Amino acid sequence: MNEKELSLRRIVRELDRVVVAYSGGIDSTLLAMIAGDELGDRAVAVTAVSPSLPHADLEEAQSIAKQFHFAHVLIDSHELDDPNYQANTPLRCYFCKHEVYGELTAYAREHNFAHVIDGTNLDDLGDVRPGRKAASEAGVRSPLIEAQFTKQEVRDLARTLGLPNWDKPAAACLSSRIPHGTAVTIQLLSQVEQAEMILHGLGLRQVRVRHHGEVARLEVDPADFDHVLGQREIIVERLKAIGYTFVALDLIGYRMGSLNQLVKVSHGS
Repeated sequence: MNEKELSLRRIVRELDRVVVAYSGGIDSTLLAMIAGDELGDRAVAVTAVSPSLPHADLEEAQSIAKQFHFAHVLIDSHELDDPNYQANTPLRCYFCKHEVYGELTAYAREHNFAHVIDGTNLDDLGDVRPGRKAASEAGVRSPLIEAQFTKQEVRDLARTLGLPNWDKPAAACLSSRIPHGTAVTIQLLSQVEQAEMILHGLGLRQVRVRHHGEVARLEVDPADFDHVLGQREIIVERLKAIGYTFVALDLIGYRMGSLNQLVKVSHGS
């Protein structure tokens, strides 16, 4: 084991009884696996399920938990019931995490767990993330930050430990595909999810469908541009069938949090 892995395992052991906020992404998967290794039944991975969580991510999270034998529980979160979340301001992520961490801390209290921990890593601090304030307010710990893990170091360790999603593309909730100011609804989330499933089904791995009313703006890796253009007619036909009038390929390509480039919000706001 390298020094950072040893540090991470020590931090987790010292927390003693933990609920892991487990989304199925590589960061929370690594954390859930290590918590299970170090704490056994004193750790449980909890996934907050709502319409903003892609079904494919949920299924993968369940599959990996079974494969690596760590405890996994599903709970419902209700951020879509909050008008502040629905309004989709630049603080949407705060209201989402306020709800999710509230549910997780309530679960922890009910089942006698001492801490809630999440998979935030050092690189995550470089993006606009109002949800960090909600995490701080709820007393959520971030062991990967405490052990000084970057995203690449998370992937490297996950690969060493045999996690099948070690190279999974960065993921985010479906609401992140909807520009701020456009109300978040179950219908829009479903439309975006269907569109991305279509593209994944055509062999595209890193995909975002940004929802701009009648326009679906596709963000893919530039290396996949030829692949998209080669299936242009199929993509247009299928995305029109789910409600889009226009389909555009973003020539800049995929970039995480592209809709945040117009947002001037500090991490602590």
